[in-house]
Amino acid sequence: MSKRQLSKLTLTQFAMLLTVGTVLVRLATLGFYPLMDTTEARYGEMARIMFETGNWVTPMFDYNVPFWGKPPLFTWLSAGGFELMGVNEFAARVPHLVVGVLVLALTWLLAAKIRQKHEAWLATAILSTTTAFIVISGAVMTDTALTLAVTLSMVSFWLSWEKGSKLWGYLFFVGLAIGMLAKGPLTMVLVGISLVMWLAQEQRWRRIPSCLPWKGGSIVFLIISLPWYLLAEWKSPGFLNYFIIGEHIKRFVVSGWQGDLYGSAHDEVRGTIWLFWFLAALPWAPILMYQVSRFFRTGEEGVQSTNGYMDYLWCWMLSPMLLFTMAGNILPSYVMPGLPALGLLVAGYHSQQKLSDNVFKVGLVTPVLLIITAFLLGYNLTGKESEKVLLSQWAEQAEKDNSELIYIKKRPFSAQFYSEGKAKLYQDPLTGLFSEPTEDTFFVLEKGQLPSDFLWDKSRCELRAESNKRQLVHCKAS
Repeated sequence: MSKRQLSKLTLTQFAMLLTVGTVLVRLATLGFYPLMDTTEARYGEMARIMFETGNWVTPMFDYNVPFWGKPPLFTWLSAGGFELMGVNEFAARVPHLVVGVLVLALTWLLAAKIRQKHEAWLATAILSTTTAFIVISGAVMTDTALTLAVTLSMVSFWLSWEKGSKLWGYLFFVGLAIGMLAKGPLTMVLVGISLVMWLAQEQRWRRIPSCLPWKGGSIVFLIISLPWYLLAEWKSPGFLNYFIIGEHIKRFVVSGWQGDLYGSAHDEVRGTIWLFWFLAALPWAPILMYQVSRFFRTGEEGVQSTNGYMDYLWCWMLSPMLLFTMAGNILPSYVMPGLPALGLLVAGYHSQQKLSDNVFKVGLVTPVLLIITAFLLGYNLTGKESEKVLLSQWAEQAEKDNSELIYIKKRPFSAQFYSEGKAKLYQDPLTGLFSEPTEDTFFVLEKGQLPSDFLWDKSRCELRAESNKRQLVHCKAS
């Protein structure tokens, strides 16, 4: 579309085009680059093991090593993609993007039912072009499913509150149940913080007994979420203690928590979550701040809709930051459940005090950045390397089926995924491993970091391939 044609579009038409275009660009990039270490490759490998073994109850960190860190919804999504489309990057990622599209649909639905359709499309366009939202929605991570759960509960609560809809009241509990399968009790905490802050105002708490179908909804919640938790504890005893106490209490209150069974905890400066929010909400965070400042300058900072809709959105958006302000073990993706509210807020403020339509063209930067980033990752131009390149060369070796594949000292998660679980890790002293191999073996080791006991007979060992960081050596048995 030419610049002239673009300028002739109404803001609503532009928002529709921007939403659809951004989602299609993200869809087109899903299979263009490898699963990247560590998060995507780790979760992708768990899904591959689930698909291979047929164990749909317990996600596996490695063969016969249960993963207690997260519920299985993220694994089910990618493993389901493998069932339908085979084991590849597109199949691993596209179910998560579908979940992201559902979040966009719920965001549109709330604004369309409560406000106007033009505001609904603008809110959806803003959310779809928020960098963290669209990037994470196309990645193998847990946060998109969590965001769907929180969004469904928050949208359902409001529609139940405003419309008196029993169906939406039950969907509130469905959202909480999805969250329990996506990331656990964190969903109820985030939704709870949002609702407590909002209900505490103007004596709204008086309507709590009648605003939701508490008894029937609680039964729906338990029917959806409880069976997996009972099965998981039965299949791997100790899961509930680690997941509930370790992951949901110690991870956030114990700085540099050392109990993590699956990696290192992230120890950030307290309050860093607010910086993460600003970066994750680009390019829209500065625009929201500007909109709020305009209301203060005109003395209308207290002017809100009579039903408290904008207050509700603020409580929703701020809940992740309020929860994690004093937490050190955090990631930027933790702010994602509040991003739908960001889109609704910017669109809502625009309806009250118009901005120039040209302001919203800043959203065009996001699909452009998606294309550039996918190109850089696909052609290995970022310095962040996956093992796909090296292992594609390993897969072409004639001895592949009759030789072990051993990574020395360090084995990235992408090595497990792209070797279909064949890559093994060797961390013991290396004396004799190379000089007297008992069977034909492919060794993978980092360049420039050859161990002092790297003693291999070059008459039997041959360099077969290399990537930017590692070398693939084949050694024949003596």
